[in-house]
Amino acid sequence: MRHGRGRREHVAVQGATFAVSKGGSLGIVGESGSGKTTLARIIVGLETATSGSIEVCGNDRTTASRSATERRQWARRVQMVFQDPYTSLDRRQTGTACIREVLAMHYRLDRAQRDSRIAELGDQVGLTPALLERTPSDLSGGQRQRLAIARALAVEPEVLVLDESVSALDVSVQAQVLNCLADIRQSLGMTFVFVSHDLGVIRQIADDVIVMKAGVIVERGSCADVLDRPEHEYTRLLKASVPRPGWRPSPPRSA
Repeated sequence: MRHGRGRREHVAVQGATFAVSKGGSLGIVGESGSGKTTLARIIVGLETATSGSIEVCGNDRTTASRSATERRQWARRVQMVFQDPYTSLDRRQTGTACIREVLAMHYRLDRAQRDSRIAELGDQVGLTPALLERTPSDLSGGQRQRLAIARALAVEPEVLVLDESVSALDVSVQAQVLNCLADIRQSLGMTFVFVSHDLGVIRQIADDVIVMKAGVIVERGSCADVLDRPEHEYTRLLKASVPRPGWRPSPPRSA
């Protein structure tokens, strides 16, 4: 994946080869600028690779969908949950209206079927009917992210790509959302691709992990192997940078 032209051309991702089994969960980890988000956007179809080949759900996705019909059909297969819930949520709509809009776009449901599906999605992500009647600004950060997840689940995708989806949440809320995602994956058999700079989050949600640096995959394997026994120096540096339990910053030195 290249950006720009001529001397200003920047290679965002290079030689990234990997596979995720159906129902599996892959973590993509790396520092800012490592290419992990670009890779996620290519999977979803928001970016187009300039070389190589991409196959998702048995479909060749090397060339991005052009027509609105193709994009809508692909959205039924692969959905993305962003770091900022407002990327996919309308601030003026209630949660119910937000999900209803997606259902109307992809399905022909009568009112009873639609309302039942909205309630089911709310239950899956832990949002009560009362919370679904609120606008995003009236929800907490964790509740907004749950709503974004419910919206993505509305089309019953085979693959859910999550880009730093819990990084803006405090630790306790992070744990709640990650547990919610784990339950969803187990009950629906969905495939996850989870992008994060946080090794602790990756360990909790992923089966396998790839580590990226400067657009290149430098290490890959099961979470246990890579995170407990890292072989690449960069992975060891990432692991060493994670604060340990009980860690406190040193007080500033007096002048």
